[in-house]
This record gives sequence, structure tokens and C-alpha cells, in this order.
Amino acid sequence: MRPEDILVPTPAGLCCKRGGFHIDPTRIVERALITHAHSDHARAGHGAVLATQETLDLMRLRYGDNFAGATQAIRYGETVAIDGASVTFHPAGHVLGSAQIAVEAQDLKGNGLRIVASGDYKDVPDPTCAPFELVPCDVFITEATFALPVFRHGDPDGEIAKLLRSVALFPERAHLVGAYSLGKAQRVIALLREAGCAAPIYLHGAMEKITNYYVDRGIDLGELRLVRGAGKADLAGTITICPPSALNDLWTRRFPEPLAAFASGWMRVRARARQQGVTLPLVISDHADWNGLTATIAATGAGEIWVTHGQEQALVHWCTMRGLKARRSISSAMAMKTRRMVLQAPTTRRHEPLRRTSRPSGL
Repeated sequence: MRPEDILVPTPAGLCCKRGGFHIDPTRIVERALITHAHSDHARAGHGAVLATQETLDLMRLRYGDNFAGATQAIRYGETVAIDGASVTFHPAGHVLGSAQIAVEAQDLKGNGLRIVASGDYKDVPDPTCAPFELVPCDVFITEATFALPVFRHGDPDGEIAKLLRSVALFPERAHLVGAYSLGKAQRVIALLREAGCAAPIYLHGAMEKITNYYVDRGIDLGELRLVRGAGKADLAGTITICPPSALNDLWTRRFPEPLAAFASGWMRVRARARQQGVTLPLVISDHADWNGLTATIAATGAGEIWVTHGQEQALVHWCTMRGLKARRSISSAMAMKTRRMVLQAPTTRRHEPLRRTSRPSGL
């Protein structure tokens, strides 16, 4: 059996023709399996969506209750049969609810193949989501956001310590930390708490809904306050989490001597930090770095690697130099084009729920 007999790149993204579904499709489709709720992977309008409960909840928060014609939640380790294929979701360690998707099928002779689509992932601890789970497979489809040797993220605790030292050194200033609203913001808060920061942490209004959802799911983030309504003098010596775009906005004028920080793997590139006016770059990423990507690829035991979403060519070269069959996923190039296209109208057809199977996920 060939990998293309199970998954094939199409203009809408990775498609399993046997199961009649797409994984993280870039266009509206009849059936979509979603790895996580970031907007470059999760879109509204699909006929039916299968994802973890957290991903479904976060999509509702972002897109509204009617973001899909039908939805179905799947637990980590649970296997669902979808026509001629079976799928199992495994933790990806990226953000709350994120998953790798293992797709398995057999030919008429009983020869089987397992392909794992990683979605976005990281292989380091994160107090706000389930840790990455290594899934042995025949073909591994890996992201490549930071797939260059220059990207080695280091210790996030050290970056948090750097932030706290700056707060102690400049008690008269307000520290504004740019962080993506889903995943990064909550992780930074949790890391601050683990580092012993017990003071109230302030939130930009755009962070409120998703952060409250994390708290509702039992993730302890300590005392949180909204910037809205706080006096300028009250914000001296505090930390505020905000969208990266807010760092250069008029909104910052409400703070006393604001000091801009940005938590991102891209802060490894100092020129980018300077271009964005960031005084305190914090190299904290929710994606695997070069070491994490290469170690994960080797550990899966996969003989074939498809590389997508990022610096594909460098990782393809690394794989081929080690005797692995590797290629840049065609769907990655297709996705660049389809992002410019107008989405099709959502379907109104009713969908039958996907069949569950008792087959253990380890098959």
C-alpha cells in the first residue's frame, strides 16, 4: 500500500479519499478533521467537524455556535472508523486541545499503513496543555515553522526569569508582553506563576474570552485583571499580556512608561525584534525548534517524511542526508494559493455522525 492510497494533497488540503475527509482543510469541505483551533488550521463553514472537545469549544468562541453544520468530539487515544479508514487523535503539545491525527488503512491483502499528520507541535513541557505524545508510524507529516538550525529555543523558564528581572529593575514602568491570544498568552501566565509571580496579571480585552476558557478547564492562572478601568498609576510595575499588534497601538498610552516585550520563537532573530520595536524579546515558542523537529522525526521510526507549513526545504535536506525518503508536501504550496481564494458557501446538508469503533488505538 502506498501513502497516496490513504492521504493525498488536494487544493483543499490533505484528503483521505477512503474516508471522505480532509485534515485542516484550507477550503470549506464536507468533512474536516481539525488538529487545533488556530485560524490557519481551523476554519468555519465545514459540513462536519471532528476534533477534540477543547478545539470545538475554542472554535465556537472564535467563530460562533454555528461554525459547522455538525460537530463531533473525540478523546485522545480514541479511534473512530470513517468509511475505509480509521483515525486516532494524540496529544500534540501545541495548545489546549491540539492533536496529531493518525490515519490507518489496509488493502485487500491486509497490508496496513499508518500516517501521522502532526499539525503544529512542540516536544517541551507546557503547564496549559497535554504533553506531546510520540506516535510510531510509517509516514510522518511534520510542520516546519522553525525548521532552520538557527532556531533553538532554549529554556522558557530562563526567558520568564529575564522578564521578572526587568520588572524588578524598572518598578515604575509597565511591562507589556505581546503574545498570541490562544495558547501563548495562557502559557506565559502559567510560566510566570510557576516562577513565583503571585501579583495580579493584567489582560488586554482581546485575551479575555479564551483565557477565561482555560481557567474554566481547570488551568490555574492566578489572579487576572482587565486593563480596562485600571488607573495609569496602578499599572506601574505590572505585567500585561496583549496581542502583538497592540504593542505599537495608541492603546499603550494608558500605561506608565510602557516597555514592550514579545514572547515568540521569532524573537531568536534579533533584527525582527528591532523591526517590531520590541525592547525585551522573549524566545518562547509553541512550536518545536530545529532540535525538536529532527529528534521527533528520528524517533517516529517513519521511513517517509512529508514536510509542510514553514521552512520545508532545510528539513527535507536533513532527512534525505539520513537516508529517509522526504518531500515538501504539495498541499503546502497549494495552501499558499488557496488562501487568496474566496471560500465556498457552507453546505446545508445534514450529516450522519461518524462511527466509533472499539478497536484499540495502538493498532
